[in-house]
Amino acid sequence: MRTRIWIGWMVTGLMAALMLLSAVPDVLRIPNALIVFKHLGYPPYLLVFLGTAKILGVVAVLVPGLRRIKEWAFAGLTFDVTGALYSHLSVGDPSSVWAPAVLALALIVGSYVAYRMRPGRDPLSDGSEARSEHVPAIDRRFGLNT
Repeated sequence: MRTRIWIGWMVTGLMAALMLLSAVPDVLRIPNALIVFKHLGYPPYLLVFLGTAKILGVVAVLVPGLRRIKEWAFAGLTFDVTGALYSHLSVGDPSSVWAPAVLALALIVGSYVAYRMRPGRDPLSDGSEARSEHVPAIDRRFGLNT
């Protein structure tokens, strides 16, 4: 059991490091990051936004608690990396250019699976069941307890 937890945190740490290493040049508007963005056909002002979003996503994944925000962070990181992979494939970049996006996507998936499978929590639960006994029946019926 402990081995699985350690592996999960190692995958999460690698994912966080890779995402931060890709976000810092974006936020700092390093010339090479601007060149890549221009090559992909994106406006330069989007670079800082995406870099900041990646940093906030990594922080949300690493901070304890915040389960719903963590789910959104994993989704946002997945969208970012999937978009990067699609963009590189669309302009015909070689595998040496888009392979880091595949690695990042694998690490995000691994980190998410490890997060959902942590001991002490129901992997299918979003935590709302504990609150449902305090929610009126009409709210539960229409899914308003979230």
